[in-house]
Amino acid sequence: MVQVDTTEAGHREAGRRDTGSGGWRVGIRRVIRIGSRPGPWKRGPVLAALALLLGLLMLLHAQLTDRGGLGSLVETFLPWFGLFIPVLLAGALWRRSASAVAALLLPVTVWFNLFGGLLSDKSHSGGDLTVVSHNVGAGNPDPAGTARDLAASGADVLALEEITAQAKPLYEKGLARAYPYHTVQGTVGLWSRLPLSDTRPVDIKMDHGPLADTKPVDVRMAYNRALRSTVATDQGPLAVYVAHLGSVRVLPRNGFWTDSRDRGAKALAEAVATERNERVVLLGDLNGTTDDRAFDGITSQLHSVQDKAGDGFGFSWPTRFPVARIDQILVRGVEPTSSWSLPATGSDHLPVAAGSSW
Repeated sequence: MVQVDTTEAGHREAGRRDTGSGGWRVGIRRVIRIGSRPGPWKRGPVLAALALLLGLLMLLHAQLTDRGGLGSLVETFLPWFGLFIPVLLAGALWRRSASAVAALLLPVTVWFNLFGGLLSDKSHSGGDLTVVSHNVGAGNPDPAGTARDLAASGADVLALEEITAQAKPLYEKGLARAYPYHTVQGTVGLWSRLPLSDTRPVDIKMDHGPLADTKPVDVRMAYNRALRSTVATDQGPLAVYVAHLGSVRVLPRNGFWTDSRDRGAKALAEAVATERNERVVLLGDLNGTTDDRAFDGITSQLHSVQDKAGDGFGFSWPTRFPVARIDQILVRGVEPTSSWSLPATGSDHLPVAAGSSW
C-alpha cells in the first residue's frame, strides 16, 4: 500500500499557486513598463526642437537683428550651418526618434533651397572676356612671384587690392609685358590688355568723420580703396569697378564690427546706381559674402558670377582653409560663362576668375 505524505503534497500545491500568482504580477509589471516607454514619436524632443530651430534660423536669417553684427555673422557662414544636419540626424537615429527625423526635413529643405544650386557645375566653355580679382595681401612676402603667377593667368582684365607703396613697383614691373594699360589709385589697381579711359577714384567713405574733409587730397588718395574705369572692348565700353571694402573685426564691446564695410558697401551701391554704362563688372575684396544683408544694395543691381556660372561655393578666404567667399566678381549686362579660383599665391586670399560673353 502506497502512502502519500499529504503535508508535502500540500506544500507543493501551495508553491504552484504562489508561482502562478507571482508570474501574473511580473507579467503585469512588464506590460506597464512597455506601455510607459516613449514611442518613436515621443523620443528625442530636444533633438526635434534643435532641428526646427536650425531650419527656422536659416529660413528667417534676414529677420535676425544685426545688433552687434549678429545678422552679418550668421549670414557670412550660413552655408556651414548645413553641417549641423548630419550631426542631428546621427543623434535622431541613435535615439530612434521619428519626430527628430521628421523635424530635420525643415533644415534640409531650407538648406537645399538656399545652396543646392551651388552644388552643380554651371560653367560653360568659351567666353569673350576673362577677368581676375586678387587681394594680393599687404604682408605678401613675394609680390614679384605673385605678379608672375597673375600674368600667366591669361586674364584680359586684372584687378588687385591691398597694394602697398613698397610692392607697387614690383607689380607694375611684373605685369607690364602682359598688360600694357594699367592704373593704380591708392591701394587698388587695374591692369588690362585693352585700353582704359575715364579712370577715377570712387569714394567708399573709408576716411569718415568730421576731420575727413580737412585732410589733403594726396593724403586721402594714399588710402583710397576703390576705382572706376572704362575698358574698351570690341563690343563696346565696359565699366569696371575695383573695390576693397573695410575690414570686419570681432571686438569685445562691439561684437562683429562691420561699420566701415557696411558704409563702404552703401557708397559703392550708390556709385553703381549712377553708372550709365549698361555693361558693368565689379571686382574686389568686399570682406563679406553675397548672402550678407549689407550687400543688398549691390546685389540688387549686379549678379554673382559664382552663383550664375560657378562650380561649388568658390570660397576664397583664408587660403589654407577657405571658409567664405569674400572676394567677389559681380556683373551686369554680360553673361557669365564660368567662374573659378586660381592657385594660391603669397597672399592669404585666393585669386578668383570669371569668363563672360556678350
